Amino acid sequence: MRLLFSIGAVLVAGVLAGGDVASVAAPGPRPQPQRQAAADKDAQSVDVELILAVDVSYSMDMDELAIQREGYAQAIQSKEFLQALKLGPNGRIAVTYFEWAASSDQKIIIPWRVIDGPETADAVAAEIMKTPIRRASRTSISGAIGFAMPLFDENPYHGLRRVIDISGDGPNNNGGPVTVARDAALEKGVVINGLPIMVKEPSYSTMDIDNLDYYYEDCVVGGPGSFVIAIKDREKFKEAIRTKLLMEVAGKTPERPVTHVADKEPRVNCLIGEKIWQDRWGR
Repeated sequence: MRLLFSIGAVLVAGVLAGGDVASVAAPGPRPQPQRQAAADKDAQSVDVELILAVDVSYSMDMDELAIQREGYAQAIQSKEFLQALKLGPNGRIAVTYFEWAASSDQKIIIPWRVIDGPETADAVAAEIMKTPIRRASRTSISGAIGFAMPLFDENPYHGLRRVIDISGDGPNNNGGPVTVARDAALEKGVVINGLPIMVKEPSYSTMDIDNLDYYYEDCVVGGPGSFVIAIKDREKFKEAIRTKLLMEVAGKTPERPVTHVADKEPRVNCLIGEKIWQDRWGR
């Protein structure tokens, strides 16, 4: 069950001590630091702290990387996204966007930003689009999760929910086991959602696998209301990104939510990426 909380203002009643004429002429009420602190905390409250973790491994071609960038930028600026934003109790979210590949290769493109309307949405979208596209080797979903977790502690904003959104086109083949990283995040109340990209036929050269959506469901995502939206048609790439962001901002649960059960038998081997890499390169 998702835990929701809100932070209200703390009202402190001032007490004026009685006294002589001199005391009446004394300065006004003392400052109320508790009230100011509560107001500051309210100003930092958001509906969700959302981390967008985006795969830039070499298995992604340049066209896919460009569509992916455009998809996020356009989704953030869309009318539907801005409408969903205003339906939340705070009417704003905090978002950060980073790209990842190997376990030691993560690059923050957008540090934590608040989106509370068209102006801030446009600014974030412009920042996403102006950054040069890059590609890098290996695929470490576990590394992406491990990199994402401390970002929540560095975030000055306080969300009702904490979500890591991972997009990628292959299984974990570098760093620690993905299930270990996932379970550590779930223990801290973080929800992980997935966007497996399946627009190409699986290829030995790019270490793709069949049923990447099953892999994401069984090995990557988890937490209350977590979900996977698979992209199987290049033409629907941007639509899928927009749908995913709308659900995350609105806190919606999909019709078929992913239920993480610790002792559930996965449909795919959660170490399949590591096995393929070992078989291919012997290391």
